[in-house]
Amino acid sequence: MVVIVILGLLVSIVAPNVLQNQDRAMVEKARADIAMLEQALDMYKLDNHSYPTTDQGLDALVNKPTSSPEPRNYRSDGYIKRLPQDPWGNQYQYLQPGEHGPFDLYSTGADGDEGGEGLASDIGNW
Repeated sequence: MVVIVILGLLVSIVAPNVLQNQDRAMVEKARADIAMLEQALDMYKLDNHSYPTTDQGLDALVNKPTSSPEPRNYRSDGYIKRLPQDPWGNQYQYLQPGEHGPFDLYSTGADGDEGGEGLASDIGNW
């Protein structure tokens, strides 16, 4: 019986710390993905003199867009091998032009909806 009580106390102390660290790791993963995607978008712009349009989206980093404006100097192997999903399994959002800069790139956070607070808040390049 004493062992069960001790185990219960340990779990109640350790579990919140583990979960908090996991949440922090997911936010940092999203920030790292966004930084990598930003670099790929900048390389795209250097080669093609503009960022992909919102309609072309982030897929333009993997597959050559066929819609206007078609890139003039697209790299034969693209700019990244595949598009990552955010740590919560959602697609990263891309708007060009952006509200915060030349483009907005963001994760909608844990809840998958725009806005929110805490872990559910958007994580963006602004």
